[in-house]
Amino acid sequence: MKELPLAEVYRLIEPGPVVLLTTRSKRGRANVMAMSWHMMVQIAPPTIACIVSSGDFSLFALRQTRECVIAVPPVGLADKVVKVGNCSGRDTDKFATAWLTPLPAERVSAPLVAECFANLECRVVDTRMANRYNLFVLEVLKAWIDPAQPKPKTIHHVGNGAFTVDGEVIHFESRIP
Repeated sequence: MKELPLAEVYRLIEPGPVVLLTTRSKRGRANVMAMSWHMMVQIAPPTIACIVSSGDFSLFALRQTRECVIAVPPVGLADKVVKVGNCSGRDTDKFATAWLTPLPAERVSAPLVAECFANLECRVVDTRMANRYNLFVLEVLKAWIDPAQPKPKTIHHVGNGAFTVDGEVIHFESRIP
């Protein structure tokens, strides 16, 4: 074994695909950010925990409106996801810059992302860890899937501008219903 710098631990534990989180401020301005720090908390109702850094422009709208959309992009959008992640919504319309199409959601004011294969309309249900860790717990209110994108592959951030892509799917017998 060789010692790993603690600053690189996150690269081993990244929980899931890079997603896009959209918000809309009460003034009506929509924003989108790239996010890879999230995890499922419970299945029913579907509940997700996510980290939105205090340096992210989206934090203000998320705190203000307590709602967002988590959009799951396929690997074909990797360049757009990186573009979204490499600029700030403070001075940039990231939807226009990355050529992403905002669509109206049904249950929240934040937009869906047309190019993503899944969109989850969410509301914040717990902020007890937000001040200390920037961790928000979200309940999924409505889920959308694009049937035109069957079996999409996702990207996973592994640090320093590097990503992996979903690989082969293997199956084992499950004894849990």
